[in-house]
This record gives sequence, structure tokens and C-alpha cells, in this order.
Amino acid sequence: MKHSNNIRLALAALMGAAAIGFASCEDQPDEYKSTSGSPEVQYVRLPESADSVITKSYLQTTVCLVGNNLRSIRKLLFNDQEALLNTSYITDNTLLVDIPKNIPAAVTDKIYMINEAGDTTTYDFHVIVPPPVVSAMSCEYAAAGDEVTLTGDYFIQDPYKPLKVKFNDGTLPVTDIRSISKNSITFTVPAGAQSGRVCVESVYGESRSQFVYKDNRNILFDFDGSHGGLAGGHGWRPGRIRTGGIDGSYLYLGGAAMLGKVGATWDEDDFAMNYWPEPSAGFPELTAIPSFANMLDTCDIGDLALKFECRVPETSPWSASALQLIFTGNQDVTALTANSQYYNNADIARGLWIPWQTTGSFSTGSGWTTVTIPLSAFNKTHEGQAAGKTVAKNRMTGFTFFLWNGGVEGTDCTPELDIDNIRVVPISK
Repeated sequence: MKHSNNIRLALAALMGAAAIGFASCEDQPDEYKSTSGSPEVQYVRLPESADSVITKSYLQTTVCLVGNNLRSIRKLLFNDQEALLNTSYITDNTLLVDIPKNIPAAVTDKIYMINEAGDTTTYDFHVIVPPPVVSAMSCEYAAAGDEVTLTGDYFIQDPYKPLKVKFNDGTLPVTDIRSISKNSITFTVPAGAQSGRVCVESVYGESRSQFVYKDNRNILFDFDGSHGGLAGGHGWRPGRIRTGGIDGSYLYLGGAAMLGKVGATWDEDDFAMNYWPEPSAGFPELTAIPSFANMLDTCDIGDLALKFECRVPETSPWSASALQLIFTGNQDVTALTANSQYYNNADIARGLWIPWQTTGSFSTGSGWTTVTIPLSAFNKTHEGQAAGKTVAKNRMTGFTFFLWNGGVEGTDCTPELDIDNIRVVPISK
């Protein structure tokens, strides 16, 4: 358990501090004896540093109380949240404890120590609750009036300072919030929302989203040129493009049966899009696109993610095969060396998206969702095995979508996948 691990690590550090003349907590549960009377706390410090006196710390942090008669403590609370006491880590002079993970409902900035007689001793100490963490949005290209959900942490609704959500880098407030929990907020996108960060403000501070709403940076394919991306594929299967999607034209994969048995259906015509570079014909290598080239020059693969919007209608759910996301290099395939051998080349690390794997079937209802796959997860073979490597920068001149294999058995289906705004962006910048 995390609590036990924290305590063990803290104990090791604390015992090391004892060597330089400071009190330590001893692991002698068989010899533990409670005492009467009331405790006295002289100060609180970090376990790993004997001279680090602190007056505040974050949730779930291990701290050490230093004082006298600490074995008299039967119950200990930070604000109104009770901490778990382990007598193995309590001596007369020191007490190791994790600050509870739950956010206090009543903030008093005090530690409460209750003895056997029920008497309470207090000590001033501030528990820090972090500002909101805004990690993801259910659909980053949702239009004004659409209902979306933000996910993250520390979304705290305070009656005296209600939580706020703001678009346009914090200048446009959301007026229709449907629900709030610690890890999610559901609301309606306001009229006038433009590309930019989404901000969330709670009683504990304000934070900007790690993503960009309607992110138009480095879009490789938008299927209509509206964001500077390519209008489609180039190869044996350039992809079937339809209009009227979430943001203009989009890629359509579907219209045929997909068998559940692993690898049983190979249907490039209905379930593939190839982009094989041919610069002389106006189809550049992806790494020659200035924004993409600059990003690869300035960011590590581990700092980047592939994103796109996807719709899987509830009338055409998906329950078989993986969507293979394959970056290719000129050594693998170009328009002049056209082939399909690279599909099952285990030397080409790729990403696999299999959202139906845990539930048996997947759809996005009538709406769209944003899919985010870190490039560090482009480390699979076509059969879902570990490739032993990840995608390499010198193998990113072309790109392929192919619904096939993945190494996971599913059930027969006739899926539809609609895809738009394929982009590579920094994960948290």
C-alpha cells in the first residue's frame, strides 16, 4: 500500500538522521506501550531532513511530529480528516504519519490529537490542497453548445467561492455547469469559445489545461486543408473522405464486416488510409512539413502525442481488431516503392488503439471524442506484442491507418470509424 511504502521510506530516512544526534522513530511494535496524559508537539518536520521544520505540507505527504509524550495520542486529525496511526512508527518523542488524502470539508489549519481520556491537544499546521489539474477534455473540437467533460483532479466546489471554468485562455466564463466532482466537470461549451487553453479556478487556485481547445498546431491531416493539414492520403488507399463532420471533411473507415477472430479480416479498401510521400508529385514527406519538422527537432519522442477526433456511431459499434497507427520511413514505403509488406513488419513500432478491449464493444454515441496516444506508446507490433523499441524520428515520413489484427480476439461487427484533425503535439505544453 502507498501508505506503508511512504512510512517505510520515511522511517529509513529518519533513522539515518538519528546518527547525527536527532531523535528517530523505532520499529518495535512488540514493545509499544501507550502513555497517559496529553501530548506536546514542539514542531513538525520532514522525515528525511532532521532540521527541516515545516508549518504546512501537501495531502498524502509523510511528516514527523516531534515533541513529548506522543505515545499518549489515540487519534489524530488534520483539520477534519482522520489520519491512520501505526504504533510501529510512534515513540515518546517522534510520530510518523501520512497527511490524509481526502480534502478537508472544514478547514481549521490545525492538527487535533486526542488522548485516552478524550482530551484534545491542537497544533497549528496548514494542509495544502493543490490548485486544479486540468488534464483532458472529452472532445477538444466540441462546438459551442455541445456538452463536454473535463477530467483531472482537485475540482473543488466551495460554497463561498464556486468553481469556475473559462475558455479563451481564461477570459470567457462557462455559465452552464452541469455537474462537478473531484475528478470531472461536465458543462456546455460557451458561445464565442476559440482556440486556446481552458482554465479552471477553485478556492485553492487557478490552472490552465495541459491541452489546447481546438488545437490547430501541427495538424498533419484535416482532410480539407482548413487547418493547413493534408487533404487526404496518397497511396493504394488514399482514404474515403466525407463532408459534414465535426470540423468539415473527415476520413471514413467502415462499410464492411470485421470478423472477431484475430487477424481474420484483411480489408484495406474499407479500413485503411495510406500516406506514402512523393514530393515530386506534391505529396511531401511529413518530416518536411515545417511545423512537424520543428517539433521533432525541439522535442523528444516521449514529450509528444498523436491526437485526433473520432466518432464511432452507436449504430455501428466496434468490437474487433485494432486501429493500427503506423508512421513509416522512406526505407519502409513511398509512393514509388508501394507495397503492403510493412503492415506486418515487426521491426516497425506502431501505436494500437483498442478501446473496445475492456468493455467488449465501443461507440461514442452520436458525438465525437478526442483520442490521445503518446508517441512513447508507439511500441507495439501488428500483433500487439512489445516491439522492443518505439517510433523513431527517421521513420516518420509517411503514415497509415489500418483496422486489422492487434492480437486481441473480439466479436464480429460492422464498425464505422470517422476521423479528423490528426496532429502531433506536445503532451503538456
